Amino acid sequence: MELILKQDVENLGFKDDVVTVKNGYGRNFLIPSGSAILATASAKKVLAENLKQRAYKEQKIVEEANKVADALKALDIKIASKVGAGDKLFGSVNNIDVAEAIAKEGQSIEKKYINVIGGAVKRTGKYNAIIRLHREVTVDLEFEVVAAQA
Repeated sequence: MELILKQDVENLGFKDDVVTVKNGYGRNFLIPSGSAILATASAKKVLAENLKQRAYKEQKIVEEANKVADALKALDIKIASKVGAGDKLFGSVNNIDVAEAIAKEGQSIEKKYINVIGGAVKRTGKYNAIIRLHREVTVDLEFEVVAAQA
């Protein structure tokens, strides 16, 4: 079943992508939730026209995303967390903590666009996170988890 996505769908595609999914997933989830519409011939023509008109605007958005990416690469992120025996954390550090640390540095990134490589961090040290600013612009951000001062 071919569908046109009306919004970004995790692990499937971005808004205005034409994707092929199984019939049940499309009929029972994507279409009723408003995330997609059927990719008929007329809907594809309308989509092509909209994409053509949006190409110029998209270029400016990509340039803005690249500026934000350069600013993020320059940041030195350190996340302080309580540490137990050895270098093991009480709890863990995840994308929410990374988003808060970036916000303290003056950049605002939504937590859903941050993916900490390897899942939740449970020890001190240096780690990486991938930040998706745009469908064409991603940033590999290095951050460090350090012991909080008592």
